This record gives sequence, structure tokens and C-alpha cells, in this order.
Amino acid sequence: MAQGGREVALEVFCWEKDHLLLLDQSKLPLEVDYIACCSHHDVAEAIREMRVRGAPAIGVAAAFGIALAAFKYSPESKDSLEDFLFEAAKVLKETRPTAVNLVWALERMLEVYQKRLKEKPLDEVRTGLLEAARQILADQKARDDKIASFGATLIPEKANILTYCNTGALATGGLGTALGVIVRAHEEGKRVHVYVPETRPVLQGARLTVWELREKGIPFTLITDNMAGYLFSRGEIDLVIVGADRIAANGDFANKIGTYSLAVLAFHHQRPFYVAAPVSTFDLGIASGEDIPIEMRNPDEVRMIQGTPITDSQCPVLNPAFDVTPHELVSGFITEKGVIKPPFESLASFLENPF
Repeated sequence: MAQGGREVALEVFCWEKDHLLLLDQSKLPLEVDYIACCSHHDVAEAIREMRVRGAPAIGVAAAFGIALAAFKYSPESKDSLEDFLFEAAKVLKETRPTAVNLVWALERMLEVYQKRLKEKPLDEVRTGLLEAARQILADQKARDDKIASFGATLIPEKANILTYCNTGALATGGLGTALGVIVRAHEEGKRVHVYVPETRPVLQGARLTVWELREKGIPFTLITDNMAGYLFSRGEIDLVIVGADRIAANGDFANKIGTYSLAVLAFHHQRPFYVAAPVSTFDLGIASGEDIPIEMRNPDEVRMIQGTPITDSQCPVLNPAFDVTPHELVSGFITEKGVIKPPFESLASFLENPF
């Protein structure tokens, strides 16, 4: 698309001089547009409004947000640079409370500042933090590749796969997590077909996953969210693979609202249910899914579709962004360190010392 009179490559994150261009996922697939983020407040708004979304991509965006804060900081400010960066991290952290990758990336950026850059001149701090953000993105791409390779071994030579929400390049900045596994299996010559639920209320499946699958030439069928049981009952689903926004120490995990229902269906119909996520999505500081905060979002996301009202503008709405799936329903976690199979009592040990 054209941005400022020139063509911009279709990447989720593009850094230009002293600002960040973010691919506006709220406009896809009908329009390809980029948002110019000149401060951490711009990044925070983009995360909050789901113009950038997907747990790993949110973390990467937040990392660039800290770099932007350094570029925005003025030596004449009454606040110290350190205070300014920590305040920026607080603003970014409050945007999406469920996705743990956000906190992980912010902590990593602040650690880089404190351990390597704190005593450096401002120009070196800016350069160093930008380099750290770029490294987080590069690391995510490398993790995606490993997740895809481990996960593809679990895909049969011919399979009808049910996925959910969007877990491809748009959600990570790399190959993707759950969708990355499907892409890799397709690249290996496996005959995969993907059923894509629309994923109400924001339609990430219909808008984004469909778009990515078409770009990759992978066969797919779009379904409404309430058709999944029909497909399971007819034996049309061979396995389910989804992403995650936070995984507790016992293996309970939060993902896009509606994931729990699919896990129950897969369990009842004895179909594998896999979760693909980087290690940064695991939060070993919480014991179970009961401790995962669930974000409640704007009721208008349910009252409207792409800004068009579909019901009474004042009707009461419940709009949790995520639900929690208990670990008993999970067949395995696909990470960049390998596949973790039940039981999950040794999950922490595996993450520190994989096979």
C-alpha cells in the first residue's frame, strides 16, 4: 500500500527513522493500511483498539513502544529518562491484561535498559532499545519456525484441521503459531484442509485467517462459530490446533472466547486438541486458569459488525475477550522447545530443560 507517497512492504512492523508503522489489522482484508506510531501512546492505542493483535505481536509492538518512548523523551523533561521509560511501560502494560507476552516483552526491554544502557548517552539508549525491539521480533520469527517444525510432525498426511481466531503471521510478525504449524505441514506436501470459524465478535477468522490461508494457497472452508459441533458429529474434524494468550503452570490456558467450547467438542469426539505457543506465553507464576485475568471489552463489538449496528444500541452485552480451557482437555503444547504431552505436572521442568 502507499504510505507517504511510496510503497510499503506488507509487514506487520516497519520502522522508519524515528517512528513505527503498524499494519492496521482492523481494516483487513478489505483495505491494507499502516498506522504511523510516533509515541508509546500511539502504540498503546493501537493495541487497545486491536489494530495490532495476537499475543506475540502485542509483545513485539510493546517492545517497539518502549523504543519510541526513548525517541520521544526530551532531555529538558522534568522526569528522568528511567522514570519516563517505566511510565511508558505502565501505559503499555494496561492495554491488554490477559496476554502475558506483553508483560514479558516490556520486562525484557526494561532489563536491557537497566543492565546495558542506563549510563549511556541518550542517542545510544535510543539505538540500543530499538536494536532490542528488533531482536525481540527476530527471536519471535525464529521461535515461530521451530514451533512450525515441531507441530508439523503431529499433522497426518491428510487432515481436516479446525483452527480458531487468527494465529498466523499477522498475530506474531513471523510465520505464526497454530497457523504456522498448518503452513509448514502444507509446505511439506501434506494434504491439509482447514475449517475456519468466523470468530465473533471481531471476526478474526473470517477477516484474517481466511486471508492468510488464501495467500498461502491452503484449502479452507469458512464456517460460522456455531457449526463446529455439526462438523464434529459428522466426523469431519481430525484435529484442532489453536494459539494461546496465557498458559498457567498447570496447563490451563486462556485464548480467544469460544476456545473452551471447541476443546469440549474435541474431547467428546476423541480428537486431538493442540495448543501452539512460544515459551513466553507460559506464566509459571500463576497456579491455574482461575488466576488468569479476563479482559472485558467494549459492548459495541457485539452490537455491531464492522461499525454497522445489528441490534438495539442499548441492549445489555457480555463481552469477555477470552475464556479459559482446563488442561485436562489439552492433547499437547507445541513450543519452540518441543511438544509437551500430558500429564503436565513437569511443565516447569520441561520449559527449563527440554528433551
